[in-house]
Amino acid sequence: MTAAAMSGAASPASTGRPGPPAAPPPWIPKTELGRRVASGELATMGEVLATGLPLREPQIVDKLLPALHDEVLDVNMVQRMTDSGRRFKFAVTVVVGNGDGYVGLGRAKGREVGPTIRRAIDRAKLDIAEILRGCGSWECGCGRSHTVPFQVHGRSGSVVVTLKPAPRGVGLAVGDVAKPILRFAGITDAWGYTDGHTKTTVNYAQAAYTALTQLSRLKVSEPDATRLKVVRGAVGTSILPPKEDGPRPMRGGPGGRRGPRGRGGPPGRGGPGARGGGPGRRGPPPTAPSGTGGA
Repeated sequence: MTAAAMSGAASPASTGRPGPPAAPPPWIPKTELGRRVASGELATMGEVLATGLPLREPQIVDKLLPALHDEVLDVNMVQRMTDSGRRFKFAVTVVVGNGDGYVGLGRAKGREVGPTIRRAIDRAKLDIAEILRGCGSWECGCGRSHTVPFQVHGRSGSVVVTLKPAPRGVGLAVGDVAKPILRFAGITDAWGYTDGHTKTTVNYAQAAYTALTQLSRLKVSEPDATRLKVVRGAVGTSILPPKEDGPRPMRGGPGGRRGPRGRGGPPGRGGPGARGGGPGRRGPPPTAPSGTGGA
């Protein structure tokens, strides 16, 4: 008899409950860049991007940036008509970042939402970029790298996003789609202006990401970098909270968005048909008063 049986603990297979997720297989590098990272020759993500070699393995990012956060920006269901009927797919847009100078944007399509989100996260890791930060606002002289060092533009489709330096304390004065992208990049203050059809979430997110990547393509002289407090990549301090292990809790408690009570809602105060969402509780049947009963 095993120790689990002697202690009375039931295995997940016997109880019908799903067991813990299986451990991922050990990483075996398949590219030159992966072998150099696995051997310890390249120890930071900045060194990896400086080599100019293509990033083909998401395990490289997992090894060098273990505290990487991810957030789903858009889940769109697309369909096409075939001879056998409609075929449905999901298009998912995901942003990843460590809150300290590195951010990536990925998009994937698939028939199931879960595998498609994981594929989009891997693509975002392969498209990760190093972002410049600084203190470029003339209204601010704090000397900290909290905003963009200068004005940049990004375009995708009809959407044009313009990011301008903002003084400390303004926050992210941008749209809801661009906020997580800037926050994951480590930017806490910025002015944002948009033009075009911003209801297209994919183009809006891609334009904001392109504007951030434009920062790394510009050459900054040493005097300007010192004056604007420009930093490149990670500085050792992330603006994001520590990453929690395990799945995120669902909205609205155990019942999803409907809350713990499910569809019925709270019980009503009166009898059937009373207001309160669900059928009211019936009281005990009436009894005849004493002394007035039949013969």
